[in-house]
Amino acid sequence: MLDFIDGSQYELILYDDFLINELQLNYWLPVYLPQWSSRKKTRPSYCIENSILTLFIKDSQEPWCPEWNGQVRVSNLQTGVFSGEVGSVQGQHHFIEGLIVREKQEKEIKVALRYGYVECRARCNLSEENVAALWLIGVEEERKQSAEICLFEIKGWNVKESKAVIGYGLHPFGDYEIKEEFIEEEMFIDVTMWNTYALDWSENEILFFINGKMVRKIKQSPNYPMQLMLNLYDLENKKNEENTLEVDYVEVYQRKS
Repeated sequence: MLDFIDGSQYELILYDDFLINELQLNYWLPVYLPQWSSRKKTRPSYCIENSILTLFIKDSQEPWCPEWNGQVRVSNLQTGVFSGEVGSVQGQHHFIEGLIVREKQEKEIKVALRYGYVECRARCNLSEENVAALWLIGVEEERKQSAEICLFEIKGWNVKESKAVIGYGLHPFGDYEIKEEFIEEEMFIDVTMWNTYALDWSENEILFFINGKMVRKIKQSPNYPMQLMLNLYDLENKKNEENTLEVDYVEVYQRKS
């Protein structure tokens, strides 16, 4: 946690430094939005070695949801899942209009916070077809509870030798009280090296930090529980197992009421 954040105002609810060479299932679900596809079709490829989580995409992985997302392949870990019955429209993260539940998901929320602090130390090796990201989404028992807080989004085509465009901010999706406020900013950081991304989310604003420096204050805020989504995408089905998102640790603190 950043030195100037008052730790007495927060309660630690997730800390994973990947010391154990297996996924901590008390935190993570190894799937990606399975309600729109299935758990079997959305299993990620990952390994945990030397206290590092590595997400990659096996050549044998198929597109996760060709019905609505074309040839996109993804390896993802998330901290909750929920949907309505098969054939309904109730489910998390309506990334496109017309989604229908294909596999019912019982409510399983492992980690969700309503206001708090999130920090992740990561590095990545990306080709132009890749996107690496960590974001929060509403648990979405109600459709309105669907905004996204993006901690970082790195697109392979925006990565240069010693700089990269880093995306972060807010997407409203179905939350009519939130305005689109997503920033893509070129920064002189090497994303193949370790960088620390953090946000402090309060009732009225969200502060974003990179390597301990505040880079943005957004003066709006979702007001419902949100879960984590950690992922690596292959947008074009290019099949390159050398492309990775590596994570040193993730920590999540809930603000005390």
